[in-house]
Amino acid sequence: MSRTTTALAGLGGILLVLTVAGRLLHLPRIDVALLPAQRETVVGLLVVAGAIYLAAVFVVLRHGFSRHALWIVLGVAAVMRLGFVLDHPVLSSDIYRYVWDGQVQKAGINPYRYLPTDPALAKLRDRDVFPFINRAGYAHTIYPPAAQVIFATIGEVTSSVTGMKIAMVAFEALACWCLLQLLAIAQMPAERVLIYAWNPLAQWSFSYDGHVDAAATGLLALALLLRARRRFGAAGAALAAAGLVKFFPLVVAPAFVRDGKFWRPALAGTLVIALLYGLYASVGTQVLGFMSGYDAEEGLTNGTGIWLLSGLSALNDNTDLVNLPDDFGKYYLIAAALLMAILGIWMARRRLKAGEIDVVVLCRDAAVLAACALVAISPHFPWYFAWLALPAVIAPLWSVIWLSVAPVILYLDPGNEHTLWGSFIYVPAIALTGFELWKSRNSNRALS
Repeated sequence: MSRTTTALAGLGGILLVLTVAGRLLHLPRIDVALLPAQRETVVGLLVVAGAIYLAAVFVVLRHGFSRHALWIVLGVAAVMRLGFVLDHPVLSSDIYRYVWDGQVQKAGINPYRYLPTDPALAKLRDRDVFPFINRAGYAHTIYPPAAQVIFATIGEVTSSVTGMKIAMVAFEALACWCLLQLLAIAQMPAERVLIYAWNPLAQWSFSYDGHVDAAATGLLALALLLRARRRFGAAGAALAAAGLVKFFPLVVAPAFVRDGKFWRPALAGTLVIALLYGLYASVGTQVLGFMSGYDAEEGLTNGTGIWLLSGLSALNDNTDLVNLPDDFGKYYLIAAALLMAILGIWMARRRLKAGEIDVVVLCRDAAVLAACALVAISPHFPWYFAWLALPAVIAPLWSVIWLSVAPVILYLDPGNEHTLWGSFIYVPAIALTGFELWKSRNSNRALS
């Protein structure tokens, strides 16, 4: 092996050691709260893993490798996930709702109709899943129809948490396969798939806790591949499916309709959305689930849960100098949506410049749109950010790569310190964005 391949293998080995260390912690099931020392140990491992990951990304972007490098990358990625997939979830209980929704549908019941605690579902309660469902007594399922179709399909095969986790890792495998095809189209080295495959936030979020974001990531990767192959209608359909697993991927839609390719992806996507919602329409508007309650619970309505506003909200509570209305968050979200729309329209209307590669611009625009949306809303949950590593494989923006891994610190459960902890994530991302814009501007000047 070449010296750089050996260095890459060494970094991968460190990630595997950290995976083993995480496995040996023997963390309790989700019904037993982690002790502060346990949580700090987990986050410490993740921070170290994040630093090793960023070093590996730097190496893979700067150097050439021998033919063995891809197998090292894929082997390390697989072992990282196999280390956790058979264990019980530790940092989130969301997967228990997935399994529950699947079993509700297996019984022929619309998953949006009843709360898990409703007497109508009493016969479905068991000891392995029902006791661990979060918000069971007050929240109808929040997961959109495509996610429900996935839960129902998996539920026909297995009612276990492990089975659901294996399915989520399978979606990750789909994402990696699509990324390898995209790298070939872009004529980039295949080992760059490491940018997604070695991301420790994706590893812990998907193989340890089994978050459905993995399914959205896999479907988004498929959509990007279809768009790169100029199968516009199929790409729109796949993107709509990804967005109805987890709504966030829908923000990248303008990247798919760039250069006037609008009607086929828009029509196919609309049909998929209508079809999927139609499958569960028997409950009427209740098909939206816990969306409105979630907005209030996460502080989006009043702005307390949004990083850019949380400091102002705290100032508003402690001084008479700032007077923010109670629904200030709504105005902020409307303004953010308008700015995102302007950015999206600009991206959709722009043409390729000389020397630009279509697939790279596609993924770069998708990465920028996704990152802007997440910074604007600043979710409290780390796993919401892992999918950012996907378009960064083809368009490696350091600001986006940072955002795909830095939120591991949110596992510390910062609570009311959202402004402080968010600053550790978003301020470096903004600084990196400024540096990238400056570097791009200088490059354009040099070319002209």
